[in-house]
Amino acid sequence: MIRLLIADDHPVVRAGLRAVLESEPDFVIVAEAATAERAVELAAEPGVDVVLMDLQFGPGSAMNGAQATAAITARPGAPRVLVVTTYDSDADTLPALEAGATGYLLKDAPPEELAQAVRAAAAGRSALAPSVADRLLERMRTPAAALSARETEVLGLVADGLTNQQVSQRLHLSQATVKSHLVHVYTKLGVDSRTAAVREARRRGLIR
Repeated sequence: MIRLLIADDHPVVRAGLRAVLESEPDFVIVAEAATAERAVELAAEPGVDVVLMDLQFGPGSAMNGAQATAAITARPGAPRVLVVTTYDSDADTLPALEAGATGYLLKDAPPEELAQAVRAAAAGRSALAPSVADRLLERMRTPAAALSARETEVLGLVADGLTNQQVSQRLHLSQATVKSHLVHVYTKLGVDSRTAAVREARRRGLIR
């Protein structure tokens, strides 16, 4: 049996995932978590093979899914983490995968695809949503044009309306470093302004 922990702040989503997964003969739901912190606690206990992790939790959680994934996977003998979320921009996928997620699926994936991804994760194999896999392949083909995780993070904050000074404070970077990141972003995206960079990045699915 593959023992599962479902981590999502929406009760309806947890119930839906439970209904789908419990229909599989080799799956058993051993726990649920409504916050990222609770997911980290439960994943540290014996008896969990795969954590199905959302990326964004409500105000009751100080951590996000990527941070929880990093905390879980940092422990020896940790369960695998399969991200199941509605977000598929590079700003979401890259931090999650860098944090140690074994797989990344979208919540609109068919039930059979979800079941296959869980089995793959339990076996230590990666399972990626097609849109995520396509973009990762594109990053490998054209590494010079791909935004780094930090550049994506900076641009995401710019898209949220933050000034360079606010971005520097949020990320604990100097304003000169923020400007440098933006210059690299402009070059890679072939644009010459903040507005154009945000528009082009959204068109490419790099940020939300």
